[in-house]
Amino acid sequence: KTRRLAQGTLLWIMFWCCTFPCGADVQEDTFGEDPAQWAAEKQGKLAVMGRYHNLPKLLSDLYVLSDKVLGTGFNGKVYQASSIDTGELFAVKTVNLKGVPEVKKKELQSEAEIFMAMDHPHIARLVDVFESPDQVELVMECMSGGELYDRVQKRHTFSEQDAAAAVWQMLLAINYMHSLGVVHRDIKLENFLYEQRRSNHLKLIDFGFSKILLPDTKMSATCGTLAYVAPEVLMKNYTNKCDMWSLGVVAFALLVGHMPFQGQDAAQAKDIKAGRYLYKEHLWVKVSKVAHEFVEKLLIVAPEVRLSAQEALRHQWIVEHKRKVSQEHHFDDDVAVALASFSQASKFRRACLYVMAMSIPSNEERNLRNVFLEMDKGNTGLINLSDFRGVLDEHVQLQDSDVQGIFKALDINNSDQVAYSEFLAAMVFARTDDELLRSAFRRFDVSNTGFISEDDLHTVLGDETADVRQIVEVVASQRGQISLDDFMSYMRRAGPDEMVDQLNRNSGDLSERSYQRTTPRIRKKLLPKVPSHRTLQRGITPRGLREARVLADLQQRRV
Repeated sequence: KTRRLAQGTLLWIMFWCCTFPCGADVQEDTFGEDPAQWAAEKQGKLAVMGRYHNLPKLLSDLYVLSDKVLGTGFNGKVYQASSIDTGELFAVKTVNLKGVPEVKKKELQSEAEIFMAMDHPHIARLVDVFESPDQVELVMECMSGGELYDRVQKRHTFSEQDAAAAVWQMLLAINYMHSLGVVHRDIKLENFLYEQRRSNHLKLIDFGFSKILLPDTKMSATCGTLAYVAPEVLMKNYTNKCDMWSLGVVAFALLVGHMPFQGQDAAQAKDIKAGRYLYKEHLWVKVSKVAHEFVEKLLIVAPEVRLSAQEALRHQWIVEHKRKVSQEHHFDDDVAVALASFSQASKFRRACLYVMAMSIPSNEERNLRNVFLEMDKGNTGLINLSDFRGVLDEHVQLQDSDVQGIFKALDINNSDQVAYSEFLAAMVFARTDDELLRSAFRRFDVSNTGFISEDDLHTVLGDETADVRQIVEVVASQRGQISLDDFMSYMRRAGPDEMVDQLNRNSGDLSERSYQRTTPRIRKKLLPKVPSHRTLQRGITPRGLREARVLADLQQRRV
């Protein structure tokens, strides 16, 4: 069973915390779902254990911590750090656990696990957690663009196009959470950060009040930020629709430049319960009818009538924006080749690529997330087989059995859906640069010995790759452990001669019929090399020869 993040419990209430309960009575909700088990089911053990580190591994083994303070939270300062392997910048918060009551740790434990399970282009990533008896160190991607709140303060109002773009991104994040059964409970301008100063890409942060909400269950804890809180939260009887009210407040502020509910707390609460917001007609006359209607349908007191996240994504105002964005197609032949090639890698190699994807620099990720969002037709943050088949058919027209084979290979967590990080793993298939390989090696080196042992592989992979002894025997140059050089050599080595026997044993390769149906450009990418004379002498079939060329060129070898 996945190890619980036993000490990592004071997470985002104390990490970025600008948020405090909006009422005096903050008896926390508890539900039957076990957060640790839930996180493992949603993301898989590999995703959790590849980022969770216990002694003897230290933060200093992977990062260089600077003196630069990025911000001050409720329980300390947030510092900038850089990856030893890639140089990428991150934000680090150290939470002191000395003297913290055990009951408080258990109360907040689920927040760490929920955040660990989040995997979406519009949700900030929790990169690593380092646990020791006295403290927990939390590493998050560094969002240098500032809060959405700051841009509103600077610009006063957004154009409708910019407002729709921002709301669309926020809706994607919220709909993803809701589709997983998670409610955020603190949606506000301050909790959406821009990736960079010159970027318009938003990501959701702060999971201090987030909860796993079981079907047909309601919450009662009064929490969040009063100006954004839904009427039913104040009435202590609510569902995930509370997030949609809060989004309505955000959209209101973007369009007209002021908050809908103002004044003293008691007056605000009264107006919120009545759905009586501050309306300045001279500002709203500049807003289109469809945008105005969108806000009105979110700021409805009755939650059963209020738009859900999925319904909001289908609203005309959002659809018109998405139509403009969708005119740019990001899926191309290179993506098709990467997906097909990834599917023919061994299970262990795919796991290695998945771990490598955890360290992909954000500037490179930018070029890939648009492809993922284009393939996510349902806007759930997950790609199902139907959508996957539809996108591939537009470009390569493979046989259905081959499409299913590629999809199954991408679905590392066996969830019948492809998550964002699983997609990224395929996109780094041909990457063999030192930085990413070294970073992946360190994540597998659980015991921090400078080698990967069978025990390390069992810890990280669990049952996902059962025969770890065979992996070590194939990859290691010395008995019982894999060195960094062994690992890098394994990820890089492949040649036509080495690959053929293993290829002919693989029943999951692309069919000849599918290959013939690909475009000439893709075939050129798949067959760039002439095989050696030795390879030809071995009597390889045309299908086997083609596959050997594919895998040799893309530098992969099977275990």
